[in-house]
Amino acid sequence: MINAPRLVDEPSSVVRRLSSLASLDAAAHDLLDAAAADAYLLRPRQEMLSEGRAVDTPLILLDGWAARVRVLVDGRRQIVSLLLPGDVIGVSELPDPVSTSTIIALTAVRVCSAPPCGASPALDLAYAVSRAHDEAYLLAQVTRLGRMNAQERIMDLLLELYERLGLAGLVRDRGFDVPLTQETMSDALGLTPVHVNRMLQAARKAEELTWTGKRITLANPVRSASELGRVPLRVRADIAKTAAA
Repeated sequence: MINAPRLVDEPSSVVRRLSSLASLDAAAHDLLDAAAADAYLLRPRQEMLSEGRAVDTPLILLDGWAARVRVLVDGRRQIVSLLLPGDVIGVSELPDPVSTSTIIALTAVRVCSAPPCGASPALDLAYAVSRAHDEAYLLAQVTRLGRMNAQERIMDLLLELYERLGLAGLVRDRGFDVPLTQETMSDALGLTPVHVNRMLQAARKAEELTWTGKRITLANPVRSASELGRVPLRVRADIAKTAAA
């Protein structure tokens, strides 16, 4: 076990993301603070949940990246979705839930047990919105793999990461850190690493992005989203009415 800094002292990725989904009150902050105090580390490639096995304790990803994966009998791997700092994992209203996919750490990660459902109405709402977001991201992944060409897949995924990391306060000057290899990206996009490399080079030449080290900067996210037909994610009608007002 490691001691985590108090979330109330400096807003973390978890607080920023969950606060963007629902208004967190003092009780919710206290619950997150207590949960983070018992955070622990997992190594890259370590399993966090296993497909078909009971979810004993839902988790919150405090730092690092993870992925939901399906592995075929011949070893081929499909990354179903990426999990980012601030994401909630395995929260369910079902009794005795089991994991529908294997979740592995892509990098060293820091996680903590999620405060249980029913402990805070504000957190319950944040969990519900988070699950709705997860469903929307899964539908986006199906569309990417089923109908987009290689260049569109890459830009659409990067725009999704840009939006999601923005909710957690991890985007600066249109740039964000992406600790992914091209092999990992190929598993997420259904492409070969060579094809991913070729498409990234094309995006650089078109001045759509720059990739230095592990940091990606999008030249014009609004224009790129418009070209792909991406619209802001919306899962609650009242949010739209508030924005329109």
